[in-house]
Amino acid sequence: MQKMLGRLQAQVLRPNVTSLAFVLRQSSTAAAAAKPSTKNQATTSKEFRERQVRFNIKNEHTEGRPLYLDAQATTPMDPRVLDAMLPYLTNCFGNPHSRTHAYGWETEQAVEVAREQVAKLIGADPKEIIFTSGATESNNIAVKGVARFYGTNRKHVITTQTEHKCVLDSCRALENEGYRVTYLPVQANGIIELKQLEEAMTPDTSLVSIMTVNNEIGVKQPIQEIGKLCRSRKVFFHTDAAQAVGKIPIDVNAMNIDLMSISGHKIYGPKGVGALYVRRRPRVRLEPIQSGGGQERGLRSGTVPAPLAVGLGTAAELSMQEMDYDKKWVDFLSKRLMDTITNSLPHVIRNGDPVHTYSGCLNLSFAYVEGESLLMALKDVALSSGSACTSASLEPSYVLRAIGTDEDLAHSSIRFGIGRFTTIEEVDYTANKCIKHVERLREMSPLWEMVQEGIDLKTIQWSQH
Repeated sequence: MQKMLGRLQAQVLRPNVTSLAFVLRQSSTAAAAAKPSTKNQATTSKEFRERQVRFNIKNEHTEGRPLYLDAQATTPMDPRVLDAMLPYLTNCFGNPHSRTHAYGWETEQAVEVAREQVAKLIGADPKEIIFTSGATESNNIAVKGVARFYGTNRKHVITTQTEHKCVLDSCRALENEGYRVTYLPVQANGIIELKQLEEAMTPDTSLVSIMTVNNEIGVKQPIQEIGKLCRSRKVFFHTDAAQAVGKIPIDVNAMNIDLMSISGHKIYGPKGVGALYVRRRPRVRLEPIQSGGGQERGLRSGTVPAPLAVGLGTAAELSMQEMDYDKKWVDFLSKRLMDTITNSLPHVIRNGDPVHTYSGCLNLSFAYVEGESLLMALKDVALSSGSACTSASLEPSYVLRAIGTDEDLAHSSIRFGIGRFTTIEEVDYTANKCIKHVERLREMSPLWEMVQEGIDLKTIQWSQH
């Protein structure tokens, strides 16, 4: 009985459904006929499809390891450095401070050869080179050591706002001990004003610490002029040259440098080793920050790691031999990268002075693009949005803020690090990928749309929520 009722109901309803479908089909066909299909709509649709294909990232697959363009964070070890280190990692394993047998003698000789190689690179005496664990330790020894040794009579230190984190933190530690620290501002190009430095100096000043090449924006400070000024005022001058040694010519005597920090892994050497240059004439005295057996002239106690010291020495010698070649190659690649990007993209700003700079460090801000989004898009290229030491922070770079960069531009900055082993193909690939993803991210940005319409974003008063 129920089945018969169901069939009867279906027969009654089916004609109505069919007629309803017919009415709907007729009305939709009529609407389509009434709506004009213009040429502009076809063009817009075609452009949309082209953009869709161009900006599609679903099918992007990275095979193998990413390209490396982060030479300011670290550099790959030169194979020739590894060759020099290998004997001291295997058979020649003696302690260089063991004076009673051949194992100690051979490693001590190797360490002294490395000391000579580092000294030659910067025009120093080998006795003025102290091996450390890296530039961070060298900076700590220099800043804290000099300030504390002369702290009885002079308790003032001068540095800049754009120094490396370890120098700034060492200065803050001194402030907690009762020292007075002056943090000099920099100009919009990242370079200090010598007049401001001169005015900041007092009879109470014991040390000036200013880095040679900035690790984020690559600007070179006028080191020779600063050294001359410090010498005339009888103030010790320390420079963090981790990003400069082996890349630009440095002579500690011509530049009147009293203390200099060096890092091994920034010049294609091993990680975990560095050096501190400490002038002997006129003598610089400093208080060691580490107690122990009194190695390294009593300034840095602890066993010198012979394989790492040999690696640093070899890297220094190679840098000296190939400095001119490296400079020409890095200059060529840097210009190629810069020209390719700026010729294709508007609103790209170079951070730092374009002339007084180390070209291997190229820091660019891409307006109306979030830097972290761009880094995520360029996952097949190893890049950085700032210093490796502060990259965990989401705050904009303190270096970019110091040169007066707007916060939105500071957030959109990318640092490209070019080195000895970077290739033309890597630079071209990075530039093209960068152009593609900046255009894609701008297409999604309402701010970019407003700029295209000629609206000045700085005149807009955004409502508070």
